[in-house]
Amino acid sequence: MFTGIIEELGTVKAVKKGAKSAELSIEGRKIFDDIHLGDSVAVNGVCLTVTEYSGNIFKADVMNETLMRSSLGSLKIGSKVNLERAMAANGRFGGHIVSGHIDGTGIISDLTKDDIAVWVTIKTTPEILRLIVEKGSIAIDGISLTVARVSQTDFAVSIIPHTGANTTLLMKNKGDVVNLENDITGKYIEKLLGLSQKQEVKSESKITREFLTKYGF
Repeated sequence: MFTGIIEELGTVKAVKKGAKSAELSIEGRKIFDDIHLGDSVAVNGVCLTVTEYSGNIFKADVMNETLMRSSLGSLKIGSKVNLERAMAANGRFGGHIVSGHIDGTGIISDLTKDDIAVWVTIKTTPEILRLIVEKGSIAIDGISLTVARVSQTDFAVSIIPHTGANTTLLMKNKGDVVNLENDITGKYIEKLLGLSQKQEVKSESKITREFLTKYGF
C-alpha cells in the first residue's frame, strides 16, 4: 500500500527489453535508506518489486500486463520517475490509499498557469472517468491529487508549487501519457452495488417455492 506522497525523483539508468517484458534499473537516493530485496516501490505509480540493488540503483521486472496498462514501456535511459516506498505502519497517512495497480492511462490535454498553481487537464476513457468525482482523490503517475473538475471527457487537477517541484508532473507536455489509478473505495462500492442489483433482479423472479409446489415440482 502507498499514499501517493512522492519521496523523491529517480532516474532510469538502464532498460532491458524482452519479447513482452522489461527490466528497469533506477537510481535514487532517499529510498535507499531502507530498501530490501522483495520490497515494493511505486515507480510513476506502478507497484514494482525490487529484484536486485547495489549502491543507489535497484532493478525491477515489468511484465507484459503492466506494460500494456501503463506508460512504463515508454521509459528510456535518463527518464525521471516518481518514487515511493510502501507505506510504513508507523508513518503518517498524508495522501490517500494507493495500491500501485494502475487502472489505465490518460493524455495531458492542457497545462495552464494560475498564479502560483498550474492547472493540468487530462483526457481519459469513460471507464476511468465514471469513478472520478469532483473533490475526490486520483493518483496521477503515483501522485495523490484532488480532482478539481471533471467532465464526460476529461478531468483537471491544480498543482501547487511544492508538488510541481518534487514530482515529474510539470516536466511533462501536452500529449504526454500519464498513469492513472482511481480511488479504490469507489471501485469497491461500484462492485458491491452491481452485485446488489443482480440479487434484486433475481429476487423479482416469478419462480417461487409456492409456484413450484402448486405445479407439482
